[in-house]
Amino acid sequence: MARRILVVEDEPGIVDFLERGLRTHGYDVITATDGEAGIERALEEPVDLVILDMMLPRRSGLEVLAAVRSAKPALPVIVLTARGDVEDRIAGLDAGAMDYLTKPFSLSELAARIRAHLRVAAQAPVTALRGADIELNLLTREVERAGQPIRLSSTEFELLSYLVQNSGRVLSREQILRAVWGYEYDPGTNVIDVYIGYLRRKLRVDGKKVPIVTVRSVGYRFDASD
Repeated sequence: MARRILVVEDEPGIVDFLERGLRTHGYDVITATDGEAGIERALEEPVDLVILDMMLPRRSGLEVLAAVRSAKPALPVIVLTARGDVEDRIAGLDAGAMDYLTKPFSLSELAARIRAHLRVAAQAPVTALRGADIELNLLTREVERAGQPIRLSSTEFELLSYLVQNSGRVLSREQILRAVWGYEYDPGTNVIDVYIGYLRRKLRVDGKKVPIVTVRSVGYRFDASD
């Protein structure tokens, strides 16, 4: 399956250059042309790496980077800056970007850096998951929402982990049953709906909306933007 790269850039020529070039290297490319859309796509869709321009309309590159670091701290981000903008490069690296390139840049160099960061990301052990204001520690199996501890059973923890790992994707009941319970789909069972109900009750802290969305006739989606 092709690795998915999100390009957040407002210059049409650069967007077209990156889309065409990265697809020839075998990547699936999605784009956003302003900071607001960049945050939305980065948090709601499964992406493996972000290429981020610092000068964007609606929301700045630093704001996009802050949102990504909060929700998906392990997601690699490569910052694009204009030549000579040393302050932008320093600000981006300090804010959590893993790398930067100055414009104009070589596509072959960018592709090499992408490969390097994807290799590192694949080797790094994941010890925590974050979605919306929910945090899961995969080592201690502790869960917090907005800083408040949430006590979950083992099955509830596995279900929430699976939803957060696939944030933004619609998961069928068959997929969830196979991943969490480990057996094939039984159209007569309502175990998933029962456990979703348990999760929703436990995650409803201080009246906050629970980011588990029912997709009618299909299944469920974890919506990190809620």
